[in-house]
Amino acid sequence: MSTLSIENISMRFDLPNGSHVQALQDVGLTLNTGELLSILGPSGCGKTTLLNILAGFLAPTQGQITLNGARVNGPGAERGMVFQQGALFEWMSVRDNVSFGPRMAGQREAQWKGTVDHLLDVVGLRDFKDKSVYELSGGMQQRVALARCLANEPDVILMDEPLGALDALTREKMQGLVLKLWKETGKTIILITHSVEEALLLGERLLVMAPRPGRIHREYHLPFAEMGVQQDLRSVKKHPEFAARREEILSMIWDMEEEIMGRSAEATA
Repeated sequence: MSTLSIENISMRFDLPNGSHVQALQDVGLTLNTGELLSILGPSGCGKTTLLNILAGFLAPTQGQITLNGARVNGPGAERGMVFQQGALFEWMSVRDNVSFGPRMAGQREAQWKGTVDHLLDVVGLRDFKDKSVYELSGGMQQRVALARCLANEPDVILMDEPLGALDALTREKMQGLVLKLWKETGKTIILITHSVEEALLLGERLLVMAPRPGRIHREYHLPFAEMGVQQDLRSVKKHPEFAARREEILSMIWDMEEEIMGRSAEATA
């Protein structure tokens, strides 16, 4: 079993004028293989900063990240990233995008072909494998991004608002796909979102973060991700507990936003 440990992470950004921003303060968390974690909170709570530290794009000011006992000191193939925009090679075909990682790792076609074809089947893109990425819709491009990430066989998948730019119907379909991939692959997934509904649907564990300094305010253990694997997502949203949790978290984040606005008004007075 692989373990991802976030050990007392703090992140401070020093500004040119001599001031600083404490983006994160003493964030700690442990995830085991196959856990699905969603993170949300008001703007400025450090969600994306934390994800970038997990990806190895940023080095924390204090604390460390370990995966399977090894310290994370930079990007690595054991951690895959799916961005809000697909970050794909638009001039390449779908198949070439998905196989890019294995090819760069030196695998021959005979080694990666079966895996890539299977992933294209899973995300519903087998019939589009020879299309260039620029010919695809936004939702289809995000399917390519998910398949490309999985083709590298990471232990942990990091998602930074991966569905935020999609229309409502496509977003709901992609939420179902994320749950399907989570259950079929057994991967550990960490997903950042601004949508309370999405965080509830896609997080068997859900963190609400508080801002300035960014820290864990509340953690929930929820049944909705498991329910969403078996049921239509719209049915899950009608569950009484789903509605209650949604209102509770919305009120929590609204109060935080009001506090932030109050601080800003005081600072400019």
